[in-house]
Amino acid sequence: MIESAGRKLHYVTSGCVKSGEGDLAQRLKTILEGLNQVIAAHGPLEVAVEKVFVNVNPQSTLALGQARGTAICAAVLAGLPVSEYSALQVKQSVVGNGHARKDQVQHMVRRLLALPGEPSPDAADALACAICHAHGRSLGNMDTRVFRLKRGRLV
Repeated sequence: MIESAGRKLHYVTSGCVKSGEGDLAQRLKTILEGLNQVIAAHGPLEVAVEKVFVNVNPQSTLALGQARGTAICAAVLAGLPVSEYSALQVKQSVVGNGHARKDQVQHMVRRLLALPGEPSPDAADALACAICHAHGRSLGNMDTRVFRLKRGRLV
C-alpha cells in the first residue's frame, strides 16, 4: 500500500495474505477475510490489481484468477474502485521497460519509495502495481490501458 500526493509516493505497508491449506472455498474465504482486515485497518481509497496472464500451467492460471477475483470482490464490497493493469504496463511504468526482470522491478520499487532494503519479490510486484496506478492518476486520470511508451514517445 502506498500514498500518492501528486508525484510524491510514500510507502505505507506491504504484506502477504496466506491462503493456507484446505479446500478451494476455504482458501478463498481466508483471502477474503485477510483482505477485509487490511482494508479495515488501512482504509485505502482505491485498489489496483494486476491482470492474469496465461501461464504454462493452466491450473496455476486458474487458481491465480480465482484468488484475484476474490481480491477484487473484497475491494468492491468495501466500495472501492478497482483498476487493472497488465504486467507489461506495470513494468513499463516502474522500470521504463515492459520486459524488465523481477530484480529490476524490486530495485526501482525500493528507489521510488525510498525503502531501506529490497522488498520481497511478491511485495515488489504489488507495490509496483500501486505505483503504476499512482503514475496513471498523476497523468490527469489518463486511461492507462490505452497508452504505452515506445522509444520515449507516448503512443
